[in-house]
Amino acid sequence: MQAKTPWFVTAWLFLGFGGLRDVRDLTVARTYILLADASPGNHGGLNPQGFVKSISDANRMYEFLLSGVQINADNNIAMLDKELASMRQGRAFLAFLNDNIPKTLSGLENMANSLEVQDKPISSSHFEKLVLGIVYSAHQARRQHPDVEQRAWTEVLGRLVNVTFVDLRRTNAKF
Repeated sequence: MQAKTPWFVTAWLFLGFGGLRDVRDLTVARTYILLADASPGNHGGLNPQGFVKSISDANRMYEFLLSGVQINADNNIAMLDKELASMRQGRAFLAFLNDNIPKTLSGLENMANSLEVQDKPISSSHFEKLVLGIVYSAHQARRQHPDVEQRAWTEVLGRLVNVTFVDLRRTNAKF
């Protein structure tokens, strides 16, 4: 069984460290599963199932995102910290981001559409892509200048966040 992106990474990415008490309560059961499924090891290479396989990987992913990223005209993502970007895990993370996360508004809308109609909990790899899609859409919403573009990116961001909450509640309801 593969570990999903730990709930605290999700909370860090779009709620901040304080978070909401009810979100933490919703994810308690999921957290125990995630911690039990986390596998140690070297994950510096690419893995089609996802980047995060342990708590250490989740912390590293957060460090990569916190160091700052930029999106070029071709929608390729690069880390601002060149030292982190040159690490084996940094290169693997950037490759995973650039190869597996939709980078267009329509691509993220399609992702939201497919996840909104899903009746079962989101798989580990899709959950990780969902969280990184949230980060990407938040970044895009922030950098858009015409109000129409900004509203469109904000709308898809809201839909992806909602999918995350629905999945967390669905998982919590099973426990």
